[in-house]
Amino acid sequence: MNHRAGSFLWNLRQLHTLVTTIRTVRLYSLEFCRPNIVYSHWNPRNLLNNFDNGVQSSIRYLVQDSLIFKSGDDSFQIKGISTVTVPAVDRLLCLRRLSFDSKHSPVPDDDLKKMNEATYEDVLIKKPKPTPNKCRELSQECNSLVDVLDKYSEVPRYLSNNYLSAMWSIAKRMSEDQKRFEKQLMFSHPSFSQLCEQTMREAKVMPFNQLLFSLHAVVKLGIPQNTLLVQTLLRVVQERINECGEKCLSVLSAVLEAMEPCKNVDTLRIGLRILVDQQLWKIEHVFTLQVVMKCIGKDAPDILKRKLEMKALRDFGKFSTLNSQHMFEVLAAMNHHSVLLLNECSKMVIDNIHGCPLKVLINILQSCRELRYYNLYLFKGIADYVATTFDIWKLKHVISLLILFANLGFRHTGLMDLLKKKVIDEPDCLNIKNIVPILHVYSSLNHFYECQAQEFLKVMASAVTVYLYHISSENLLNAVCSFCMMNHFPLVLINQLLQKDIINELLLSADMKRNVGKLHILAACLKLDDNPFQNTKDLALPQLPSTPLYPNAKVAEVLSSLLGEKYFSENVQLPHKYHIDFEIRMDTKRNQVLPFSPVDLSTPATNIQRVAVLCVPKSNYCLDSAHPRGFLAMKMRHLKVMGFHVILVNNWEMEKLEKKDAVKFLKTQIYSSEAFPTGGVNLQSTH
Repeated sequence: MNHRAGSFLWNLRQLHTLVTTIRTVRLYSLEFCRPNIVYSHWNPRNLLNNFDNGVQSSIRYLVQDSLIFKSGDDSFQIKGISTVTVPAVDRLLCLRRLSFDSKHSPVPDDDLKKMNEATYEDVLIKKPKPTPNKCRELSQECNSLVDVLDKYSEVPRYLSNNYLSAMWSIAKRMSEDQKRFEKQLMFSHPSFSQLCEQTMREAKVMPFNQLLFSLHAVVKLGIPQNTLLVQTLLRVVQERINECGEKCLSVLSAVLEAMEPCKNVDTLRIGLRILVDQQLWKIEHVFTLQVVMKCIGKDAPDILKRKLEMKALRDFGKFSTLNSQHMFEVLAAMNHHSVLLLNECSKMVIDNIHGCPLKVLINILQSCRELRYYNLYLFKGIADYVATTFDIWKLKHVISLLILFANLGFRHTGLMDLLKKKVIDEPDCLNIKNIVPILHVYSSLNHFYECQAQEFLKVMASAVTVYLYHISSENLLNAVCSFCMMNHFPLVLINQLLQKDIINELLLSADMKRNVGKLHILAACLKLDDNPFQNTKDLALPQLPSTPLYPNAKVAEVLSSLLGEKYFSENVQLPHKYHIDFEIRMDTKRNQVLPFSPVDLSTPATNIQRVAVLCVPKSNYCLDSAHPRGFLAMKMRHLKVMGFHVILVNNWEMEKLEKKDAVKFLKTQIYSSEAFPTGGVNLQSTH
């Protein structure tokens, strides 16, 4: 009797607490929009928090076809807009308070009655027994998400995280279309709302690893991030983040990586960074380290990034081949250019490249581009491997690889010749999706002058002609521009491109600036190159903004010392938007430099050789070679048509030379080889 009276008084006190802390919340029908739920007062210094602060603003909770809030009298408000009086959550949930709604409790009634008699401390100390195989049993017994919910509706024998994890395990086995259909059925299932409610009730008392698995499953199942279920789980994880061990670190990192930024996600990410900083040297598994590094983000403090780099270098002896392959993507996600780590991983990747999936190689090259990491040994090893096993790869995969190589400025002649031979031998392999990328690769890398070049270009032009009335205007422009850069002019394609309506469409496009640049290239090629369109009237194109001029002070100083102030001109603008850094005028044999001023120039124009000195950065060449890339090669061709002799001066090499050596280098470049044996030749040098 005393026990019943004590229980009654305890319940009465709880009811009094609920009545004195009620609040009114306005509910809205389900809308997929940005979250309006914000948790505040989270202290990252101790990483623990209290749920007593409640939630601010309106709260949206996804269950079935409506939003549901449960009030103190076990009634539900469903559909439409309504105002419901709900109690504020003012203390930690425990199993005793869950006894008010035991219909869907994860434990039988008898056990629940015993647990209600336990003290508050007992509940916190005695955690539910782990059920590691329940999720596997459910996923093996059921074939769909609805089957799991049906089993839950019969008798909910397990904790909620087992059902959620089983549903995600089943969803992973489905195709995208099937997964989309199953999710629709899941949201409309009558037991789904009950499972969501049970998950929130159990969040504070279930083991921390199961809490993280529940959050992971909820996110992966596509439950909107702005729902009360997801935000509640995020909040509880914030409160209990100090319980995070190494395995939980990897799960939490994977979850945060899959979520969009919001108040609670950002706060939890900050907490994760603090926790990683504290536990970094205790992490034993490379996989955990890489997942954490990938989740840390690009905006993480540099000091934390360097600590993670040092940890990875210290544990490099534990790296497997898979770890080395994955490290490129991890560093790109961090935006951390670690040369030592990338070099070591590159060696391991190439040493174990046989059998590596092409998708992994493509991810590596994409990461290298993001990190601006140029390793000729790595690129050549990948290209050699693909060239050796060329016949086993699909054409689209090889093209994807070549596009990345082109973006990195790497030209592998063997692989490109293999693709060219395949195109010539099997023209049917070309389609509207791969024609333009192939042309872009070969034109940007200036790879067209070897044997069978004309045959290759004719096959490509025929393939574009087949799809002429199915290709977009921008793709047609890209294709024609690539042909022109390679000095090939297919009549049908150019005539189609020069149609007034197509030109107007290109000029009104969202990418108008880029289109105008390509049209200027087309106009220059049609005017200067040997083609049937030389008599075509000029295209009325908008003027491009002038590009900034970079001074070449050292080259100007050397030329002044070598030739004299009046014997060269700097920053010369030419037709078709071409610019040369320095112009020199010489006799036709290039033995003598002539005064540059036209007033003092008495020599007939036919006896003058104009010399263009171009100061070229390393990016204008293919990687680690003297092979000019597409635009530079076209510019040199056009300057020769204009009557110039072209001299290339490599900026990075000129900066390394002493002034005396620089003068000697330019002297040998400017004057003809026949000029040096002649003792009476005036080199116009002050030295």
